[in-house]
Amino acid sequence: MVTELGCRMGQVEQMIRYAYWTSQCRGIVVGLSGGVDSAVAATFCCRAIGGEKVLGLSLPSSVSNPADIRDAAALCGQIGMVHRVISIEPMLEGFRTMPEFKESRYLLGNLMARIRMAVLYYHANRDQRIVCGTSNRSEYMLGYCTKFGDNAADLQPLLHLYKNEIYEYAQELGIPESIVKKTPSAGLWEGQRDEEEIGLSYTEIDHALQALELQGWKAATITEEKVLGLVKKSEHKRRQAPNILALQKIP
Repeated sequence: MVTELGCRMGQVEQMIRYAYWTSQCRGIVVGLSGGVDSAVAATFCCRAIGGEKVLGLSLPSSVSNPADIRDAAALCGQIGMVHRVISIEPMLEGFRTMPEFKESRYLLGNLMARIRMAVLYYHANRDQRIVCGTSNRSEYMLGYCTKFGDNAADLQPLLHLYKNEIYEYAQELGIPESIVKKTPSAGLWEGQRDEEEIGLSYTEIDHALQALELQGWKAATITEEKVLGLVKKSEHKRRQAPNILALQKIP
């Protein structure tokens, strides 16, 4: 008997297969952070087209937690996909030689996200693959991502799922507990935690987003007001870059 959750999961897999077939590529590449989002995305890709056609890349820096690499490797072994580890530290050092280079958590975090995406697309170009994104709906709506960094991809299988739904899918997919129970972190600096940086728990964020959608995007609580402010502030990350061509009719 197919459950409602099973049906929704099947739709995700079908979308991945459609993107794979229509692109006429040879495989998919996905960045594996050791977190639950990338684990769920990678597992869906393997279920959709087979693990032998999916390449998982872990791209640590000097501040990355070694446990994340171990968790990513264990996941790949479980779902039968190829796993590679490539340090982005030498690439960061290259940027540090740039004239007038300045370093802060914000600048370095965005730079790391964009370097990682460049590495993913290099492998995609080299091997005729497409890049699978790992963004969820909660972070996408809040703009908790780097433009042309972790929000860049050829397909986004999780973009319709709130963070708490990701955990529901992870349990159903059999994602290792060491990943599911891990505190969410982008790993951009030591001790970085997503919820601390945002200032709200994912449960609060999800409840607020769902309420706002039902209320026509009008806030009724302080939390909803804060979430709505983040949604409005990050609108540019969800829109096409302003251009005159978009206003013209092209045959």
